[in-house]
Amino acid sequence: MRFIIMHKTNKHWESGAIPGPNLIARVGALLGELAKDGVLVGAEGLRASSEGVRLRFAAGTRTIIRGPFAGDNELPAGFSILRARSLEEATEWATRQAAALGDVEIDIRPVTEPWDIGAGAKPADVDTRRYMVLRKATAETETGDAPSAAQRTELTRLIDETTRNGTHLAAETMRPSRRGRRYRNARDGVTFYDGPFTETKELIAGYVVVSAASLEDAGRWAVQYIEAVGADEVDLRELE
Repeated sequence: MRFIIMHKTNKHWESGAIPGPNLIARVGALLGELAKDGVLVGAEGLRASSEGVRLRFAAGTRTIIRGPFAGDNELPAGFSILRARSLEEATEWATRQAAALGDVEIDIRPVTEPWDIGAGAKPADVDTRRYMVLRKATAETETGDAPSAAQRTELTRLIDETTRNGTHLAAETMRPSRRGRRYRNARDGVTFYDGPFTETKELIAGYVVVSAASLEDAGRWAVQYIEAVGADEVDLRELE
C-alpha cells in the first residue's frame, strides 16, 4: 500500500522564505532513511501560493483566481505533476482535465526546484519547471465515487498524450479522508485522530509518498516527518 504524508504551510513559508541548512539537513536525513528502508516513493515541496493560481470550474465556466490564497476548502483529492514552460501552460492542461471531470476546483503551484532554495544553480538549458495541479475534494470523492467510464477514457487520453510529449510526469489519487489520519505537533508531543476531516483550511507545503503495510506503519513515518519538517500538522492519506 502507498500513503502520502502532507505538511501544511504557514505565514513564514507563504512569505517566500527559503529553508535553512538545519531544516534541509533534517529532511535530507529522513529521506535518506526512507530510501535506505526501501519505502520512499516520492517527495516534493511547493512554492508559496502567491506564485500560483486557483481555477474554479462551474457549468462549463472557468474562473481564474491569482494567488496568494486564503485558506478555504483545502482538502485534496489528488494531483498531477507537470513539466511546463509557464504557469499559463499548466493552466491550460488543468482546463483540459476539468473538461473531463466536470465542476472542480484546482490549485496550480510551482514545485520547489533545488535552485529555488540555493541548492545549486539552475541549468542554462532548462526552460521549463514543474507544477503541481491539485484537485480539491468534493462530496463525490469523499464518498469514494469513481469517475465514470467516459471520464476515465478522457483522462487516460489526456495523460497518455501529455506523457508522450513530456508534460505529464506523475499522478496520484487519494482515497476518502475517512481512511486517513491527522497528526498534530503539540507541546506534549505528537497526537493524532482519524478522519474524515471536515475542515482543512491550510494549504499543502510539501509531501512525501511512502510504501507501508498499513496505516499504522505509515503513521510511524508521519511522526518522524512532522518532527523533521517542524510542522504543526500533517495529514496521512491512503493512495489508490
